[in-house]
Amino acid sequence: MSNIKNPDFIKYHQDFVDGLKERGRSNSTIIAYSKDIQQLLAYLNQKGIDDITKVTITDLESFKQNMESAGYTPKSVSRKINSTRTFFRDLLENQVITENPAEKLAHPAFEMKPPRVLTMMEYRALRDVSRVDVRLYSIIELLLQTGIRIGELSGLTLDDLRESKDKKIKYLYIKPVGNHSPRKVPLNKSAYAAIQDYLKIRPESEDDALFITKNGRPLLVRNIRTTIDKAFEKAGIKNAKVNDLRNTFIAHHLANGVTLTTVSKLVGHKRLSTTEKYLNLINKNGKEDSAKKLKDL
Repeated sequence: MSNIKNPDFIKYHQDFVDGLKERGRSNSTIIAYSKDIQQLLAYLNQKGIDDITKVTITDLESFKQNMESAGYTPKSVSRKINSTRTFFRDLLENQVITENPAEKLAHPAFEMKPPRVLTMMEYRALRDVSRVDVRLYSIIELLLQTGIRIGELSGLTLDDLRESKDKKIKYLYIKPVGNHSPRKVPLNKSAYAAIQDYLKIRPESEDDALFITKNGRPLLVRNIRTTIDKAFEKAGIKNAKVNDLRNTFIAHHLANGVTLTTVSKLVGHKRLSTTEKYLNLINKNGKEDSAKKLKDL
């Protein structure tokens, strides 16, 4: 906050962050939006603007152009615009301002790349290089076979491994995080077996996190991401990210006839339209273009 000199701006920023927390937004969203608005308010200060009611669409367009000139990607600028819109909408609702200058702030044009789906050769190669590490293999298998987010995997506890009353169905309980609702995700034989193999070698720990370090501490998202990125590199898989395991899960199930609604619920999409974008990967016969490659997940 050192770049924000105006005490009113400091208060508006804090009120905004508190409001995000009260609405149950995720920690990552709160951190990102907080930094975005801090950056905006510091920019306004530098321009000699010390009254939030005097901010105009011209000022906000200038901020946007400044971000673009500084080398921010269109996607990053677009997120900052979302943050700005939310901030000024809150100010309007709290009657700090009477008009919303951010209402007509336009997003930059950028092309959305289609989801990256791993081929059979790629995800088998990823499995092969990870087999020497039981924990890593379990993590990769869980992400590939359930489609859960990396943050959800990091947050799993031993208690989240559950089974139905008749013990026939094994599943993960995904706890609610931010504005994401809780859900149950079934475990197939491959994922369940991988977890059981990991539990046999899991270090003893007072922490109930499912995946832990050798010292018994919870495995953080950044640790998981780094480890999988190295596995991608070792397997010779280029331009792949951890989230592509989730993409592969979604595309595979849609290609094999699972309904949009079911897949959407399994992966925790808030909007059906988010799942629908994967239909672009599927041909008119209802099969993904590389369905044969995805058949043996």
